[in-house]
Amino acid sequence: MHKLKLGAREAVRNLNVSQIREVANAGMGRADLLAFWFGEPDRVTPEYIRQAATEALDAGETFYTENLGIPPLREAIARYVNRMHGQTSAENIAVTNSGLSALMITNQALAGPGDRVVVVTPVWPNLVEIPKILGAESISFPLTYSADGWYLDLERLLAVLTPDTTALCINSPNNPTGWTIERETQRAILAHCRHHGIWIIADDVYERQYFGNEHGVAPSFLDIADVDDRLVSTNTFSKAWQMTGWRLGWMVMPEALAANVATLIEYNTSCAPGFIQHAGVCALEQGEQTVLDFNARLKNARDYLLAGLNTLPGVEASVPAGAMYAFFKIAGAENSLAFCKRLVESVGLGLAPGSAFGPEGEGFIRWCYAASHARLEEGLDRLDKALKKQ
Repeated sequence: MHKLKLGAREAVRNLNVSQIREVANAGMGRADLLAFWFGEPDRVTPEYIRQAATEALDAGETFYTENLGIPPLREAIARYVNRMHGQTSAENIAVTNSGLSALMITNQALAGPGDRVVVVTPVWPNLVEIPKILGAESISFPLTYSADGWYLDLERLLAVLTPDTTALCINSPNNPTGWTIERETQRAILAHCRHHGIWIIADDVYERQYFGNEHGVAPSFLDIADVDDRLVSTNTFSKAWQMTGWRLGWMVMPEALAANVATLIEYNTSCAPGFIQHAGVCALEQGEQTVLDFNARLKNARDYLLAGLNTLPGVEASVPAGAMYAFFKIAGAENSLAFCKRLVESVGLGLAPGSAFGPEGEGFIRWCYAASHARLEEGLDRLDKALKKQ
């Protein structure tokens, strides 16, 4: 008689548990906690977007919608991508229940047992773990750190992208480092992947949190790729439009993938809620100034926080080109998880351990600076107190 197995299958049991959640759980219920560990804005979604959702609910938009999204939203996303990056049609768009869902569905479409997926790290841990859920091999390719910040060793990456590689996943601007890929590096990677038939999964969630030009738009593979290239760009409404709790995202993909992606959406979530999709239409059609204002606020907060961090003893912080995080080293914090737990306990400061983003991040700390100067100043004071106690 076989013994009943009550646990999940091995691939799921072996997934890494979120260390950010582990630190956050240590601070739950603490009234004086000052938290910067999660990657979300500190302001509610703009009123005009919330009003659009309310109006859609009042109009009865509470039923199932098309798997790939309602046509008005697919068309609005296509127009938006056209403005940012070039020719895209609604047939290249799939609406998903969050950017994370877009990443999962993309991996489900492209990677399976035994396939080889290369992920540029350190990175949000979901990107490394998703291929493992599907039985694929997840290969981490680390960025290199120097006093000037993080950079990608292109020659070494191309050597890792062997012909048996199924996909390359790149998050740029990068969470947690803020590293942003340069155009010529994109061209070299695209040419290499074309030659070997490798898919590029571009996690573009932070493309509008970029400080390198006046438009606030990071370099994208969509700028240089052909419509039938093996490229899927995943994106979200969460960051740029301050809609983290709405769970709405999208994919830009070759039209040949659309029918299969629709099937995968059917078997994952069926569709995104209709009233939320209407809010997405509103965000895209009316929200460009919201995006630009938020990006300007982030740049101001970045500069304020980095200036403060670099006055603290033992702190080494380079200036990120994009995203919404400072990723910095602290002397004596070689075990970043333990250090962040001590910060919660000793001074009520909630930061994310660098090891949460892979072994390449060990010794670093992540601080989300989507916050007011007053909150950032209080956080700096608490960190200073903690460092003086060491």
